Amino acid sequence: MLLPKFVSVNFLRQIHMSKYDVTVIGSGPGGYVAAIRCAQLGLKTAIIEKYSTMGGTCLNVGCIPSKALLDSSHHYHDALSHFDKHGIGVENITLDFPKMIERKAEVVSQTSSGINYLMDKNKIDVYEGRGEFFDTTHINIHKNDGSVEKIESAKTIIATGSKPGSLPFINIDKERVITSTEALKLKEVPKHLIVIGGGVIGLELGQVYKRLGAEVSVIEYMPKIVPGMDAMLSKELQKSLKKQGLKFFTSHKVTSVTNTGEGVKVTADNKKGQEVIFEGDYSLISVGRIPYTTGLGLAKIGIKTTERGQIETNDHLQTNIENIYAIGDVVKGAMLAHKAEEEGTMVAELIAGEKPHINYNLIPGVVYTWPEVAAVGKTEEQLKEEGVAYKSGSFSMRALGRARASMDIDGQVKVLADATTDEILGVHMIGARAADMIAEAVVAMEFRASAEDVSRMSHAHPTYTEAIKEACLAATDDRAIHA
Repeated sequence: MLLPKFVSVNFLRQIHMSKYDVTVIGSGPGGYVAAIRCAQLGLKTAIIEKYSTMGGTCLNVGCIPSKALLDSSHHYHDALSHFDKHGIGVENITLDFPKMIERKAEVVSQTSSGINYLMDKNKIDVYEGRGEFFDTTHINIHKNDGSVEKIESAKTIIATGSKPGSLPFINIDKERVITSTEALKLKEVPKHLIVIGGGVIGLELGQVYKRLGAEVSVIEYMPKIVPGMDAMLSKELQKSLKKQGLKFFTSHKVTSVTNTGEGVKVTADNKKGQEVIFEGDYSLISVGRIPYTTGLGLAKIGIKTTERGQIETNDHLQTNIENIYAIGDVVKGAMLAHKAEEEGTMVAELIAGEKPHINYNLIPGVVYTWPEVAAVGKTEEQLKEEGVAYKSGSFSMRALGRARASMDIDGQVKVLADATTDEILGVHMIGARAADMIAEAVVAMEFRASAEDVSRMSHAHPTYTEAIKEACLAATDDRAIHA
């Protein structure tokens, strides 16, 4: 067959159906990491992404843009509140909110371009479109122009992530009643932002807008914020954010959310069963996320899902179809980017015949408010529930020279250790740079260190990490030096 001198890649693909060892559906942190690791292991790899930008929720409308806004708003708040104490005089501080949003978009764009570079570098074929299973070894890719391309894949990894959840009676109109996606690209700073849900997303974005001048009310159904974390962290974080001006309404059950045209009206029942009305100009719905599997054609090939919409997998993240795997937010476990990355790496290595493992107990959780909150291992509540005999050691950040020098004295570190062996079972911290400091705890626990092991390590002075050493000394034998 004679072909014209110039033919499109798509045309050639249609003539000769492309075949792959592994195809990944979804290019979020789990998906793109899985694809790179497969390619590194010598597997011919493709990745399918329905949007024009790579990186999934985390990169485009989640972790990265929210951190960009948290950082910008932190600088602004510091300039207003703390610069004078440092002897820095700044007159007429102004907020250019559109420029702040523009900077966030630039950070996202740069990071997305980085993923494209990694795909090229690792010779991964990228398909833009919605992936749908034709059968267990063939995938239809529905392109934006309406065309469909079919590829063949010996193994497939589903990494389609999650989307914001809601409550049945709430109509998210994306104008006044919004999710985190819209909250990251508002045209104005709200006058009064009503946050429904006192979890990670609601608190981070709530703090952003509080720093920029909004009144922020957080309504939480449970008796405490960040309910899955250790009670100490919840208590300390709420205390710190309250000091910054956020208002909290815990043990409140939201019953209705209405767009009034000019704003929103939220009705809730308090712990006594009395009706309370909140009025603001925006309401951020942050009540968790749900797995996203729409349009994948799972039912057609018989892949089993749970009542919550998660894809069922075994310990090797294999679905009930032997050659199809699932990772990240579409399977059970914490919806965290780094958890998805670990799973992506594990599945790639399993496919290549290696024997990797993940210790889910040692995947840290972080809240990127300021002070930051970070934790790994068991909470005190879990240890009590499991009947484990443990010791606890705590150390306050305000006792550190570095914390005082930087004016970041809020917070503490708590170390939980086995009462008999002294092995560290959990570390919970709130304070400046906690998100980075938690890595030390993960390393220690990965190698099954005792509290005394860590307390005997030299920690540079003055640093925030000295609090970990002191908390370990307190847990070992109640012998913190600086307490």
